[in-house]
Amino acid sequence: MADAKPLKGMYHFAYPCRDAEETRHFYEDILGLPLVNCMMSERVPSTGEETPYVHFFFELQDGSYIAFFDLGGDEMPQPSPNTPDWVQHFAIETESIENVQAMKDRLDAHGIETIGLVDHEFVRSVYFFDPNGLRLEITTRTEPPGFLEQAAAEAHDTLKAWNARKAAARATA
Repeated sequence: MADAKPLKGMYHFAYPCRDAEETRHFYEDILGLPLVNCMMSERVPSTGEETPYVHFFFELQDGSYIAFFDLGGDEMPQPSPNTPDWVQHFAIETESIENVQAMKDRLDAHGIETIGLVDHEFVRSVYFFDPNGLRLEITTRTEPPGFLEQAAAEAHDTLKAWNARKAAARATA
C-alpha cells in the first residue's frame, strides 16, 4: 500500500439549504463571497440516487469554497438533536480585527444577530447564523509569537488529560 500524501487543504464544505436564492443573497450580497459555480442535476453522482437538486459554490479568497445543496423542498436543515448550536460551525478567516469589526457592522446593518467580538486569546471572532441555521464565525488570528508551536507541543497531553477525565466520569456514573 502506498504512503498517503499530505492533505493540501479545504476544497469545499457543503451544507443543505432551504432556498438557493436566499442563500445566494446572504453569501454573495451580504458576506461578499462570489457565486462561482452552480450545477443542477437529477441524479446523485456518488450514489446514483434519482433526486433533483442544485449544488452551488461560493469562493473564498484562498481558493476554497463553501457550497450548498438545495433539494427543492424548501425545508430548513435540522440541527443535530444532541449537539448545542454553538458547536457545529464554519470559521472564515479575514486579515485583521478591523475586518472582523467591519463584517460585524455589516451584518448588524442587515439585521443579522451577532455575538462578538469574542477574544479567544489567539483569534478574535464574531459569530452569527446564516438563513439555514448554519453557525458561522468570521475570525482573524491574533496569537502571540510562539503560541502555535506551544499549542502543538501540548496538544497530545491535553487530549490525553481530557480522555482521562471522561473515563473517570464514566467510571463514577
